Amino acid sequence: MEKIIFHVDVNSAYLSWNAVWDLQHGKTLDLRTVPSIVGGDPESRHGIVLAKSIPSKKFGIKTGETLFSALMKCPDLKIVPPRYSMYLKASDAMLEILREYSPIIERYSIDECFMDMGQRTREDAWETANRIRERIRDELGFTVNIGISTGKLLAKMSSDFQKPDRVHTLYREEIEKKMWPLPVEELFMVGPQTAKKLRDMNIRTIGDLARSDPEFLHQRLKKHGYVIFAYARGMDSSLVRNEGTVGMKGMGNSTTLPFDFTDRISCHNVLLSLGETLVPRLREARKLARTISIHIRTSDFATTSTQTTLSFATDSTSVLMEVSCQLFDELWNGDPVRHLGISFAQLEEKDVQQLSLFQDPRLEKGKRLDALIDRLRTDFGRDAVIRATFVNSPVKAFSGGVEEKDYVFMNSYL
Repeated sequence: MEKIIFHVDVNSAYLSWNAVWDLQHGKTLDLRTVPSIVGGDPESRHGIVLAKSIPSKKFGIKTGETLFSALMKCPDLKIVPPRYSMYLKASDAMLEILREYSPIIERYSIDECFMDMGQRTREDAWETANRIRERIRDELGFTVNIGISTGKLLAKMSSDFQKPDRVHTLYREEIEKKMWPLPVEELFMVGPQTAKKLRDMNIRTIGDLARSDPEFLHQRLKKHGYVIFAYARGMDSSLVRNEGTVGMKGMGNSTTLPFDFTDRISCHNVLLSLGETLVPRLREARKLARTISIHIRTSDFATTSTQTTLSFATDSTSVLMEVSCQLFDELWNGDPVRHLGISFAQLEEKDVQQLSLFQDPRLEKGKRLDALIDRLRTDFGRDAVIRATFVNSPVKAFSGGVEEKDYVFMNSYL
């Protein structure tokens, strides 16, 4: 027996959930069987591809490209709008099934979960994973891939093997055979731009990367070189962070941008728009945040993140957004930004808090201002008061929520 980790990944999540919803409501066409995508506005045909069907892959359609580009590749492409609130319900339904098999589940994104399955035999792990896979398919109508390993990284890598509706293993002794022959861009955290740099170094497979000199990689790729070298060798010690079923552990919001952002001010505005949706939720839950995290995904899909812990917990929009923008400035390396996110952790009850002798007296004035703005938006709509920076800006004043017709941004909710 050994510690077993599952990674559960919904196959073409947004498109599968759209397809299931349509079939359950009387439509006969299964979007999963034809070239189809979710994204943008089907009428104006503007926006980006959020998800694609397996048949669309043969036309070379990629997630993140414009609808115009996708239609050039496949003029008969079926386009459907996103239904964000329905996606969250489908994700919650899957999570309810997963909770029957493990109390320790980390919701990695709206369509991915890690499960700590505890100590068990590999045979039992295989049988349990297939049972979960079959239940999700039969009870919920969509399919998942499940990766099995002794750690999160290898479990996630194995879930990306042949799709759909499959279970795969990637134990440490299988790395050389199953993972090393793969193209280097299939390694977690290696995006197109990083892959190009590696190919220029004659590093073409994950195995080539695993056999490289880590100091050489650090010279060429800085800290990221160490990270992907470790991943290529299956080195990862991260734990499954239990989301729990009771109590709020954290909250966050993220968005995929309609095009790559390359200037600092626009990125700051996106963070502010996320915060204008997220921080009021914090106040409504009567919580204070002590830890702030941001993550950036660049146009080559490389993701970086950073966080900081404040000396005091707060629900002040100004304080939390100022810190978020400072974290962005420290983390961003200038590459085009495709996705931004903010999350709060170490939440504390608002009614029980540690007072500080050195707290800025301006915070009390800020609390009164936040309360007034919340009240105005509740009574007259949230557009009643917006920040001046959003006037004549391509960035909307609020990102997040469950507006099904908000085609400009894709929100993860998590």
